[in-house]
Amino acid sequence: MKYSLPRVAPLALACAAAMSPVFAVEVEPGLRSEAESNGSVGTLIVLQAKAPKQLLSPEGNYLERRRELVNMLRATAEVTQADLRNWLDAQGIAYRPFWIVNMIEADLTAAQIDALAARGDIARIEANREIALQRPALGPWPDASSDGASAHAPQAIEWGVNKVRAPMVWAEGFNGQGVVVAGQDTGIRWSHNAIKAKYRGWNGTSADHNYNWHDAIHETGSSCGANSLVPCDDHSHGSHTVGTMVGDDGGSNQVGVAPGAKWIGCRNMNAGVGTPARYNECAEWFLAPTDLNGQNPDPDRAPDVINNSWGCPADEGCTAGNEVRQAIENLVAGGIVFVASAGNDGSSCQTIFSQPGTLDAAFVVGSMTSSDTMSGFSSRGPVPGLGEVKPDVIAPGSSVRSITNSGDNSYTSMSGTSMAGPHVAGVVALMMSVDQSLKGDPARVEQILRETSVPISNSQVCGGIPGTTFPNPVQGMGRVDAYNAYLALDDIFADDFDD
Repeated sequence: MKYSLPRVAPLALACAAAMSPVFAVEVEPGLRSEAESNGSVGTLIVLQAKAPKQLLSPEGNYLERRRELVNMLRATAEVTQADLRNWLDAQGIAYRPFWIVNMIEADLTAAQIDALAARGDIARIEANREIALQRPALGPWPDASSDGASAHAPQAIEWGVNKVRAPMVWAEGFNGQGVVVAGQDTGIRWSHNAIKAKYRGWNGTSADHNYNWHDAIHETGSSCGANSLVPCDDHSHGSHTVGTMVGDDGGSNQVGVAPGAKWIGCRNMNAGVGTPARYNECAEWFLAPTDLNGQNPDPDRAPDVINNSWGCPADEGCTAGNEVRQAIENLVAGGIVFVASAGNDGSSCQTIFSQPGTLDAAFVVGSMTSSDTMSGFSSRGPVPGLGEVKPDVIAPGSSVRSITNSGDNSYTSMSGTSMAGPHVAGVVALMMSVDQSLKGDPARVEQILRETSVPISNSQVCGGIPGTTFPNPVQGMGRVDAYNAYLALDDIFADDFDD
């Protein structure tokens, strides 16, 4: 089956600037042998041409700038992929094109890899392997006695929501209203009582999943099947994270940080297993959501912040890290805050192994306990070769109670940095509901989050940086604090008024 990129008007100048000098195609070591042994292998064919983003105008509001970015990315892909796609068509090879990164996903034989390696328009041919989700622990983390985690009984307002001081911002009249959050994960049980009313596709009577849901899983193998036209979760992890962002059943289950925000979602894992192509497909859809047929992309319907509680580690076969990085950088260039979990490989230093946690463009979150200590499992920095200190901040992640996919009124506790990330995404939504000018400005949002975080006591030294120096590779700048962020924004408003 052939998949089509939506047609856009060619941008001759942009595409000419995008072309790179011809150089030898880089084929991932062992990929050809793998194809020879198995008959074919899943690949990502990365083209040399890149959209010349330096030509984009800095003028206009963030929506105008995002539209220009999307148009340039799509035009570059359409023009520069044309000859390659004609070749794939002639060979009878099924493929899926992308524009958020200029690449094509296809299963190739060894002979086809050899033929593509001789072309002048291709930069790299890399594997598109499956990566299993590092499942969070249910209930208290196994090392609860050492990291201070404990099982928490249900509370009207969950401990993590209180710990980031979200209710104090609600009391000021801001609960995330007017903001759209998103999650790319194992899917979402959209009908759950705590999140149904917050789904952007629900009008109180009926659901419209166009532009609000995308399934990047095109093979069967789980309870959701393939290409689900309604939000579905075959694992529970994705539902749990969305619940932490917005969940509130109107009664005794206030599990979400920003219950006034709306959510949209994309499934990027099949029963907890992802691939670089799936991650990038969701990233592309978030930058310009489409209808259920994958047509009519509309960048104006992109979310304001995305939670990413997944990892793409090189040592588990995710060798397409550059392509994941480019997609994330383009999301951030489109004005979207990209929140990522640090990983659960602590407590030693230098244990943030997986993209997106290792990327400058991601706002990386570690985990803390209810007793204001670092979670033992939370990955620590520093990240080799990275100029910035990661994690950026920490948030509640040990024994966090939120929704599950097992019923419309089901809840459970999980532990992991996967649970910490959505607390931060929820705080971002609160900030944007206080100050709408923060939309489309990830750098400013992240600066305020860092400057208003609260350090917790910690003596661990990583990368030669003492625990009393901030930021440090254990907790970054400390625990996010929604109310401190509100006060900082309130001060800005006051200064503007005085001026």
